[in-house]
Amino acid sequence: MDRDSKRATALDHWDAIIIGSGMGGLSAAAALSRTGRKVLMLEQYQTIGGLTHSFSRNGFSWDVGIHYLSGFAPGAPERKILDWLCDTPIELEPMGAIYDVLHIGDADPLPLSRPYEAQALDLKERFPNESSAIDAWFDAIHKGREAALSVLHSRAMPQPIGAFMEWWKSREFNRWVGRTTAEVAAEITQNPELAAVFFAQWGDHGGRPSVASFAAHALISNSYLECGAWYPVGGSSVIAERMLPVIRQAGGKARAGVRVDNLLLDDERVVGVRTADGEVIKSDVVISTIGARETVDQLLPTGMGPDDWISQIRSFQPSICHFSMYLGFEGDVEAAGATRANHWIYPEGETDVIWQDVPNSNPPVMFVSFASLKDPAHVPGPREQHSGEVIIWTDWSSVSRWANMPTGERSEDYTKFKKNAENRVFELFESYFPKLAKLVVFRELATPLSTVAITGHREGAFYGLNVTPDRMLSSTLRTKTPIKGFYLAGQDAASPGIPGAMWGGVACAGSIDPTVFRHLR
Repeated sequence: MDRDSKRATALDHWDAIIIGSGMGGLSAAAALSRTGRKVLMLEQYQTIGGLTHSFSRNGFSWDVGIHYLSGFAPGAPERKILDWLCDTPIELEPMGAIYDVLHIGDADPLPLSRPYEAQALDLKERFPNESSAIDAWFDAIHKGREAALSVLHSRAMPQPIGAFMEWWKSREFNRWVGRTTAEVAAEITQNPELAAVFFAQWGDHGGRPSVASFAAHALISNSYLECGAWYPVGGSSVIAERMLPVIRQAGGKARAGVRVDNLLLDDERVVGVRTADGEVIKSDVVISTIGARETVDQLLPTGMGPDDWISQIRSFQPSICHFSMYLGFEGDVEAAGATRANHWIYPEGETDVIWQDVPNSNPPVMFVSFASLKDPAHVPGPREQHSGEVIIWTDWSSVSRWANMPTGERSEDYTKFKKNAENRVFELFESYFPKLAKLVVFRELATPLSTVAITGHREGAFYGLNVTPDRMLSSTLRTKTPIKGFYLAGQDAASPGIPGAMWGGVACAGSIDPTVFRHLR
């Protein structure tokens, strides 16, 4: 081989190829870069960042996936890791003691504060006859969180050790991981109003109380209660902005608008990827962060990979999908009712609900967030411009009939459907925030099809795989797959949300280069 050919081969070969640039992909790439690895990150969307990217319309800006962050208090392990992954630390603004407000049925709004002791007092004041049940619930949250962490730790261990740990803690796992949120709540209280409050924030992990593992609910709830709620100063796009320099400084690169078509294998070992444009890119290490189900369905060549591993992953169902209505306001939004705290709204009093008959009925659930009030870097300007978002949880069936139509080429009935849905959502928002509704100068509705366009997630799943007991207890979702040189990272390799995706990315990097784990202490 001549000198030019050797040079071309060296340039075309990467220490690792990472498919997807969301929090899991960015974290895995930055962690490997910190250990001197040269990585190539490939993103099918036109913007790097996945659900951490931001976008703008008419002078307003919104984050697509971040509304608040848990676990990132100063000194917390997550905060230390995030700082290590970035070229300069991201400034995180605390949302304050009250981070969520519940509106359930006709009851007065219930502000939820932190830490545990404060929220227990909030609930006991509202439900004075349920003091023992409230104490039992928070005790269960502690134990459920520990069980969830034990499960996640067992996944990061070598398989024989992890299997022993699962056997050793099987009783604990069955009690907290193997039961649903609703089942644990029913054991603690017979008061339906209190139970509704207990799991009203299930949208933080995407698993409805009737199907989600209690341990997943406990893990996320505990994180907010112990470490508070935080928002990245400058918006969620700063995450990619601060991690990309780390990747580039190690000789790595991030490319947007590149869809990976399939893995390349030689003698059952990964040797690279082929893009949808036919480009062949070589590496002995490939990491998929696009989702476990999406990985086996879209990337694996036919007949490649153990059948039992593939079947197990395909047995897991996607998490919920959602409609997002992006709002632009002009005026004094705080005087009109906007707050730094988020609002969880359940008009009919039921909290284990999603919007199913769209748009022929009113949404039974609504999450409202005002990002610009959380961000001290936001400058309202002379017109007092602010941004907000309304989220409505739904089912994929609401939009599935248009799923195979290209964006911009969907039928007229889709346009009508979307407009009617937007009107229903705005009417519900207006009924709770009438003064704010008068300040709206811009609104735009995104459907679950937008999530598919950005992430490629099956059925628009916002949180990847649903956090059912089977999913949480399965040993299938390890970062190291049965295919040599092939790894999984992101939410599906750990837990839902931005912190979970970060852990999934860093744990994956540590599976490839154990020196990464030195920085997790």
